Amino acid sequence: MATGSSPAPLAVGVALILIGIGATATSASIALDQYGRWGARFFPLAGSLSLIVLGLVELRSMRGSAALNRRYLPLILALLFLSVAYVWTISVFGYLIATAIAAPAALWLFGIRNPVGLGAAAVLCPAIYHLIFFQLLGVFPPLGRWFDLMDVIGGY
Repeated sequence: MATGSSPAPLAVGVALILIGIGATATSASIALDQYGRWGARFFPLAGSLSLIVLGLVELRSMRGSAALNRRYLPLILALLFLSVAYVWTISVFGYLIATAIAAPAALWLFGIRNPVGLGAAAVLCPAIYHLIFFQLLGVFPPLGRWFDLMDVIGGY
């Protein structure tokens, strides 16, 4: 992102770093697989560390420009809240339901307002991510404590 462009590099960089730190700490707590390997920890940890690197790159792009455009702060806070709510929802309702809620919510925060597109995201995102991570890569999906759609549709 070029110097002085919107949204403010400072706010975005700091938000990416803070979310990355939180996600890294959370990812590090994922248990090793039965053979003592990283298993399911690898992808979340790699993504979390990538957020930190991207935040540092964003801060570096400022090069002396410390102007903070405060109009984006509510959206940044909303995205932070959504990420925390997403993790909590996964823990109680499982991956499929949480992703079906979070995907269109994230797209809405980024300006997508088309109901057909948001509805498609609610169905396609969980299905595609499930296929990639849980079927093709063999990662075991996080199951919900209270209810999990995988129990109903006959998954794992």
